Amino acid sequence: MSASLAFTLAFSAALVLGLVVKFWLATRQVRHVARHRNQVPAAFAQTISLAAHQKAADYTIAKARFGVLELAWGAAVLLGWTLLGGLDLLNKALLAWMGSGMGQQLALLVAFSLIGGLLDLPFTLWQTFRLEQRFGFNKMTWKLWLADAVKGTLLGAVIGLPLAALVLWLMGRAGDSWWLWAWAALTAWMLLLQFILPTWIAPLFNKFEPLEDLTLKQRVNALMARCGFAAKGLFVMDGSRRSAHANAYFTGFGRNKRVVFFDTLLKQLSAGEVEAVLAHELGHFKHRHIVKRMVMMFTLSLAAFAVLGWVSRHTWFYTGLGVQPNMTGPNDALALLLFMLAVPVFTVFVSPLLARLSRRDEFEADAYAVAQTSGQDLSAALLKLYQDNASTLTPDPMFVKFYYSHPPASERLARMGASPAAA
Repeated sequence: MSASLAFTLAFSAALVLGLVVKFWLATRQVRHVARHRNQVPAAFAQTISLAAHQKAADYTIAKARFGVLELAWGAAVLLGWTLLGGLDLLNKALLAWMGSGMGQQLALLVAFSLIGGLLDLPFTLWQTFRLEQRFGFNKMTWKLWLADAVKGTLLGAVIGLPLAALVLWLMGRAGDSWWLWAWAALTAWMLLLQFILPTWIAPLFNKFEPLEDLTLKQRVNALMARCGFAAKGLFVMDGSRRSAHANAYFTGFGRNKRVVFFDTLLKQLSAGEVEAVLAHELGHFKHRHIVKRMVMMFTLSLAAFAVLGWVSRHTWFYTGLGVQPNMTGPNDALALLLFMLAVPVFTVFVSPLLARLSRRDEFEADAYAVAQTSGQDLSAALLKLYQDNASTLTPDPMFVKFYYSHPPASERLARMGASPAAA
């Protein structure tokens, strides 16, 4: 058996296995949630209405079924790009039109991105304007959606094209160790984005106003002082322009850190509950979860670049994924795209491990918040957020282990020692 055929078979087997597992998990999730739809769990009977519980169940089931369609379509598109020859056809067409060189390689990346975006567009629109609209979460207008799409595309070109050109140049000029230099360039670029995101990029899409509630501002400042945390400012973001979902987050890096509250969050929670949610986010910083995740991400990306540096030198990597490499010119853009397409197929079972690590971090952040603020406020805030975001209280345990980055409400409240009734 040739190396090319062996790689094709390995890719196909991994893809089928991943699809089978994901379809099975989605089926379990739908059946489990539907089975518990008509009765609020006893622990939440005093705090969550049956109507709210059923809305969460229906929303969860609708998302799971939509996810199955997305999964099937994504697999079909993946096969179309790879084994069925789509990427090979696109590459040859651009070679015939532009010839070999940096321009053709950048054009291949751009064309792939645009075509991929168009192929995913029906699902994006359906999710926003049908699924989210159906459950009362979408606040996005067509005009705003189009403006976001245009700005996102232009921003992607401004940021992505120079980085792509740099990586392609390194692949062609830096020798066998190009992958190390490319990883260093990407890491530096990602760190730079952490500095410019709050002040230059985020305001292109949302309005950020200083927090004006003096009482809440005093409580938040006192909390951050107790926790030894410094931020450049407290801001309210107009999240309600796009969605009814609520959130709060930190953004930026070093002295450029900002605390951002969605306006929907401030409308839904009391001052004490907002303080408790913020304390949870501070817990992530106190336990250095953000730094640890960045280190892990950079480590994994280094390993990925090393693997890419190896497979890109072998013809079987291209032919095994349905592409005939250019024998007289560079194949660097092809290598990047094929690697990007193949990696998720072979690493699908890494997701449960990452999800488990994330859930562990959430428990630690909850514990920190309870130590710094009122555990009752945090419990009440979590219940409101679960209810307002229509998060099911009865997810399938296996689905949770594979996908959930945050623990279910029952597990979080139990770990905090709080009862839903008390919240």
